[in-house]
Amino acid sequence: MPARLRLADPVAVREALGRVAAGGEEADRADLRLLVKHFLAVLESRAPGASVEVRVPPYAAVQVIPGVRHTRGTPPAVVEMDALTWVGLAGGELSWGDAVGSGRVSASGERTDLAPYLPLHQPG
Repeated sequence: MPARLRLADPVAVREALGRVAAGGEEADRADLRLLVKHFLAVLESRAPGASVEVRVPPYAAVQVIPGVRHTRGTPPAVVEMDALTWVGLAGGELSWGDAVGSGRVSASGERTDLAPYLPLHQPG
């Protein structure tokens, strides 16, 4: 796993989730950065591959899901969303169908349905 996408300390994740839940739209950028990178690292470990690029600007992107490997230019399969949407999906507070249906997630190309991999975190 790249150095920028490491699993975070479980205590730090729990504390950041609490602060983000309390802050909503005003969530601290450091907490969002920690959670986005942590949950992308979890996704990468659960769905290794390089056929889909998952982007959560401005924090990070990762290539996941088995299939044809992407190496240059614009990937053929891209999923993109904001940080709060990604944290909501990863934590199970937001369903994949609701996020896509409401336009909070942009997904194009093959294998871009992340529903089988979500949620990535169980509260508690």
